[in-house]
Amino acid sequence: MTEIAFLSAVELAAKIRAREISSEELLNHFATRIDRYNPEINAVIFEWRERALDEARAADKKLGSGDTLGPLHGVPMTVKESFPVTGTPNTWGDPKERDNIASADALAIQRLRQTGAIVFGKTNVPLRLADMQSYNELYGTSNNPFDLSLTPGGSSGGGAASLAAGFTGLEMGSDIGGSIRTPCHFCGVFGHKPTYNLVPLLGHALDPQIRAPADISVIGPMARSAQDLAVTLQTLAGPSGIMARGFQLALPTLDGRSLKNLRVATWSDDSTCPVTTETAQRVEDVAQACADAGADVQAVRPDFDSMHHQSTYDYLLQAEMASRRSAEEFENTMRYLESLDPAEAHPRTLASLRAQVGSHRTWKSHVEDRERIRWKWHEFFQDYDVLLAPITPTPAFKHDHRSFGERTLKVDDLEIRYGDQVFWAGIASLGYLPATAIPTGLNAQGLPIGVQIIGPEYADLITIGVASELESIGFSFTPPAHYLA
Repeated sequence: MTEIAFLSAVELAAKIRAREISSEELLNHFATRIDRYNPEINAVIFEWRERALDEARAADKKLGSGDTLGPLHGVPMTVKESFPVTGTPNTWGDPKERDNIASADALAIQRLRQTGAIVFGKTNVPLRLADMQSYNELYGTSNNPFDLSLTPGGSSGGGAASLAAGFTGLEMGSDIGGSIRTPCHFCGVFGHKPTYNLVPLLGHALDPQIRAPADISVIGPMARSAQDLAVTLQTLAGPSGIMARGFQLALPTLDGRSLKNLRVATWSDDSTCPVTTETAQRVEDVAQACADAGADVQAVRPDFDSMHHQSTYDYLLQAEMASRRSAEEFENTMRYLESLDPAEAHPRTLASLRAQVGSHRTWKSHVEDRERIRWKWHEFFQDYDVLLAPITPTPAFKHDHRSFGERTLKVDDLEIRYGDQVFWAGIASLGYLPATAIPTGLNAQGLPIGVQIIGPEYADLITIGVASELESIGFSFTPPAHYLA
């Protein structure tokens, strides 16, 4: 029965509806795999099995009486630790929050339950969701199922590892700097970073009273197939509360078009953040597959300077991530910045710190730069349907728990600063664009490499649709061999 652990959520739901397996049996199967393999991967860090089993039995009973809740009826799934689920820890990996127990479900969790999903566990994250690895003092280090000495990525790393190892049917992540896409790339699964605010963030916070959505940040699905992304996104998306009074959802789709009808742009490398030869080649491989299917493929990028784009993204990213720090943390950052010698400190370090404590006037100037970039993207996508690009410069890398300033990343023969790799996530994040991560197969070392499909704002079902077309011609999930037993 091992193979069932690696089916898509849509396939699992179909088997439940056909009575080939019950929700209770499937949940128990995932639990058995977690008991066997999770100790070495450390992807799932909290479960509520008895409660979930009660929900699974109730789902089976409803099905027996001819009643189903929706397309995910009975499918067991995990969610990122940062999502409040009633009665469970919501710490974001921060020891200071170890006693923070969620009193209500986040809106996204409510919507998933309404479509029939059985949420049974939480997956690991880095401290405050602020790393491209997933480790913290509360839950320890998550490992990559393809090589335990490597990171599964971050900050939704536990979720991607859980999917790859066959611990869950579906996963929910969040993404401000590649936190969905990077783990999917490192673990060989699918993921979708939605258009900004398409999926309401309400409840995805340490403080349940917070109402203002975080800038740039989004929440979205992670899965073993593109179809799962489409089904889940349509469950999650749409206005809520105040916006629901005047807005309705009408996302464009491929509308029957196949790859041969598409205009595809490629951006496979950049001097601002070089990528490995094999990483760039995977973008070209996907582009060639599109061309072979009849698509019009061009190596072209939007009309803006990539270094300016990156500095704008860096500023707004740092400003947002620092915005909910305590007064004490803010003052500590101020003092540290004042102690640095501008002649000796790295310019990027100074820029990041200044963004964390900057003025509203300076922040607004960067917001204006962002809006101009958004319009550049809008103009670009008049001529192209999607853009193919790397997700990070390299495949998964070795665990590195040194301070951020000490970390570097080897890109072929070049050594770059650890934080620079966020560039490729930023090309979609800054402009509020949807981006779908797809697997492209394993490299010579047996490691997955992913590619992101970026589209114009609100073209989420188009980028996912392109992912589905590519999946059908071979760009699909490959389970790690060790966990097929």
